[in-house]
Amino acid sequence: MFVVIIFYSNYMYTIDPYTYNQAEKIKVTVKPSKKANKKIDVFDSRDDQYITSVGDIRYGDYPTYLRTRGEEYANKRRKAFHKRFKTENITPYTNIYYSAKLLW
Repeated sequence: MFVVIIFYSNYMYTIDPYTYNQAEKIKVTVKPSKKANKKIDVFDSRDDQYITSVGDIRYGDYPTYLRTRGEEYANKRRKAFHKRFKTENITPYTNIYYSAKLLW
């Protein structure tokens, strides 16, 4: 016998100033995501056209770690993220691109 437990979360991610600043640099705007397990929705800043949703709410990110655990821990997690996803070779305008640029 199997039991399946599904949790639904009403958690709303709070976008930090860090992410807004990063968004401005790459010419996009960000808003809290309307998708169930995502942190932010990304829009083209010229025409407000939806691009993608990024950031799983179950995991931390640089600005959250910076706020809750301090700079040393946040930098360690940032380094691990970039190593894990090999962000030096990411294709521009993909989900991982926006995640790396906006949340890390």
